[in-house]
Amino acid sequence: MRCFSRKLAFGLASLTLTACVEQAVYEFEVPEDLGDRWFKGNTHAHTTASDGDSSPEYVAQWYKDHGYDFLVLTDHNVFTDPAALGHLVDSTFLLIPGEEVTTSFEDASIHVNGLNIPGLIEARRAETLVATIQTNVDAIRDVEGVPHINHPNFRWSFGVDELRQIERDKLLEIWNGHPTVHNEGGGGVPGLEEIWDILLTEGKVLYGIAVDDAHHFQGEFAPHRVNPGRGWVAVNARSLDALELMASLEAGRFYASTGVALLGIVITADRIEIHITDVGDFRFSTVFSGASGVILAETDGNPATFHLRGRDVGYIRAKVTDSGGRVAWTQPVFVTRR
Repeated sequence: MRCFSRKLAFGLASLTLTACVEQAVYEFEVPEDLGDRWFKGNTHAHTTASDGDSSPEYVAQWYKDHGYDFLVLTDHNVFTDPAALGHLVDSTFLLIPGEEVTTSFEDASIHVNGLNIPGLIEARRAETLVATIQTNVDAIRDVEGVPHINHPNFRWSFGVDELRQIERDKLLEIWNGHPTVHNEGGGGVPGLEEIWDILLTEGKVLYGIAVDDAHHFQGEFAPHRVNPGRGWVAVNARSLDALELMASLEAGRFYASTGVALLGIVITADRIEIHITDVGDFRFSTVFSGASGVILAETDGNPATFHLRGRDVGYIRAKVTDSGGRVAWTQPVFVTRR
């Protein structure tokens, strides 16, 4: 509360008037503390069951051998039962059932991943582009799966106008390792990060995922090929359990990465603190952005810290970049009035 006083004179007498105004104080919405367990995973990968070059077993083994804790196989309109690969699953590695529900509307490609689904979901079509996206999101929700909308800029298929109308979605790819996905936008079309900020600023709650969209596990690993290991998420969950991981994804308790690893993220009512994993002599810079993507702070420190100081900035998300160009994105932390 802030008070103002004014002294009024009446001849030899005087009177002091005091007025107090209630000040709005803003603070972060502090998420539930789930401890320091983080599980690395990829939610978008292809096999010979659709258009990949390796068997489901080979693909799953690749991720297990490279330190991933979980994987979702998402072949186009094909369901691979993880039970068939049960010999690869143990206390350190989990296969989550999935599918890339793949359809189109006119020239637009519409791909929505269904995570933790019970079986094959038939791709749907509708009378408009928005309705086609929505009906496939709904198909995944109808079987209690978790949808994430894939690569809007693939073939420049759709963007902000369509995504702002979609309901029951919480996850959006903000980075995709396929070389034909236009992550950065271009020609007047916003990139995936900018799309994310526009939607967040409008009040739509969306969390950003980075994925491999891997197809090529054999032969050369090169920028023009769709190789694994390019994009992933690290999920803060109580245990390596599909339902626990899904709940954390939809609550935004994860970060997305193309190579930067985080030790942890501390959130209090007035502070965000990001602890970055040191690797060799790499250096890091962190940018904290708020509503409309406005940069509010930058730091080279580790931990990287942002202080809210009671301001209404809508939300804060961080982008950590290392000296090799690799990135980690934290999820938006929203601001509420106290």
